[in-house]
Amino acid sequence: MLMLNTSALRYYEDRGLVTPERRGGKRMYSREHLRRLAFTQLMQRLGISLDAASAVLDEPSDQWRRVVRGQIVAIEELIARANGARDFLEHALACPTDHPVDQCPHMIEALDKRLGGLTIEELAAEQGQPSPRWLVFFAWR
Repeated sequence: MLMLNTSALRYYEDRGLVTPERRGGKRMYSREHLRRLAFTQLMQRLGISLDAASAVLDEPSDQWRRVVRGQIVAIEELIARANGARDFLEHALACPTDHPVDQCPHMIEALDKRLGGLTIEELAAEQGQPSPRWLVFFAWR
């Protein structure tokens, strides 16, 4: 069963995501409206913008597909950053020193290069890696 707060329903209505019929001052939601609401709720739960949800619901095929492709690129970038963050933290945990930023020669070298102006992408390329996965910088050997 679809559960939404009244404030969410009004917000979706204000955004043009759903336009229920009104009878006697009450909003009446058809099965189609409920599907649109369920789709919108799902998109929000997945962290996808309401603009993208609106595009899929109401824009011509070529337009909403372009919006969705953009969302996929953004999600792929987010996944790459999250993977890099996880790798960095895992390798920081594996470092045998008490304080890697001050004591680990691998981290100190990479940080000094960063301070010298190298971008994270350049640091990764220096290690022969196509993307800035933190793993390449901090091989705790």
